[in-house]
Amino acid sequence: MYLATIGRPDAPPPRPGERRRVSGTVLALGTVSLVTDVSSEMVTAVLPLYLVVGLGLSPLQFGLLDGLLNGATALVRLLGGHAADRGGRHKRVAGVGYALSACSRLGLLLAGGATGWIAAALAGDRLGKGIRTAPRDALITLSSPPDGLGRAFGVHRAMDTTGALLGPLAAFALLWATADAYDAVFVVSFCTGVAGVLLLVVLVPDGPAADRTSRSPRPRAADLLAPLRSPRYRRVLGATALLGAVTVGDAFVYLLLQRRLDLAVTWFPFLPLGAAAAYLLLAVPAGRLADRIGRRRPFLYGHGALLLGYALLLAPGPDLLVLGLVLGLLGVFYAATDGVLMALSGPLLPAGRRASGLALVQTVQALARLFAAAGFGAAWTVWGPSTALVLAVTGLVAAVAGAWRLLPEAPLSEGPPSSEGPPSSERPSSSERPLP
Repeated sequence: MYLATIGRPDAPPPRPGERRRVSGTVLALGTVSLVTDVSSEMVTAVLPLYLVVGLGLSPLQFGLLDGLLNGATALVRLLGGHAADRGGRHKRVAGVGYALSACSRLGLLLAGGATGWIAAALAGDRLGKGIRTAPRDALITLSSPPDGLGRAFGVHRAMDTTGALLGPLAAFALLWATADAYDAVFVVSFCTGVAGVLLLVVLVPDGPAADRTSRSPRPRAADLLAPLRSPRYRRVLGATALLGAVTVGDAFVYLLLQRRLDLAVTWFPFLPLGAAAAYLLLAVPAGRLADRIGRRRPFLYGHGALLLGYALLLAPGPDLLVLGLVLGLLGVFYAATDGVLMALSGPLLPAGRRASGLALVQTVQALARLFAAAGFGAAWTVWGPSTALVLAVTGLVAAVAGAWRLLPEAPLSEGPPSSEGPPSSERPSSSERPLP
């Protein structure tokens, strides 16, 4: 059983013909992410409605706030990745991020209706996420074989998404039981976030992953951009920026669906559940497929699913059918891109700079989505939602075509490069066996 390995050092490599198991570190991190996502998604599910309907923010204001909060994590992601690589302190740095996100729920509770304080509390949550994500994903790559990274990230993201399913359900139950008392949601979210931090301390081992990186020379601040010496890594980074710049935030998709169906306030937290359910079902199969055929095509096909979802929002037809299809395609998009992008990037990075390199990918994606959120919110405010969607569809078509040419053709599944100098993926050895 997979669960039997939680908290133990990584299992030995499987014998020939034996089914590969996901390491105990991956399962422990998945458990932490499950609980933490219950906490975060309770807030995320009600936040667009709380800000736009409850506090009266315009779509432009909401887009700027959402985009700026995502972009504000850019520097923190880089610093978090760099701090994690120094001595292999991945678990410790990730723990700081989880704790900061949990404490931000109290900030929402104390802010009342003051937009400035709400923004500060949300910034704390995003900063915590920015700090923890790269060290956590680096732990996954360091505790998994290169040809099994897709499966490892698929299992982790499936567990993470289970929390994303339970969070909105808990938020809905609390709003129903307390007559739309958002404070109750924030209190329960805080308590659940604290439980996630405790599980990280108890379940996630410091283990071999930290030991391996600690034997490498400590990275310097000047090494933050060292991965850019690899042409293949630069192409992945460029494709990530191009696609992120035309990816409309989920909150806008849910607001558009709410407007189209004229959903009651109490039903709004259910909208993310359809996407989360599809993501949960497809995360592991998508990861295994990426391990078999290479990670480039699933990553691009996922953006094609997102493009189709945007187009359906413009199409006439039965509203309930459009609702189901859009949420399902959103889940396909995340299953084929979220963990797959990390599996795509990880093998290009030396072990001693793994967290820093993944943080750079995540930073570029966050900054690109800042541009997308602000641009879509501005277009919605000036020209209306339909014109904004047409622009988003047009931009995504161009971005997918550009990324198809930009991403490297060669599979990116070889073993980790040396911690010295450029990644060895630029000079593959005869012993490497890339996936077809």
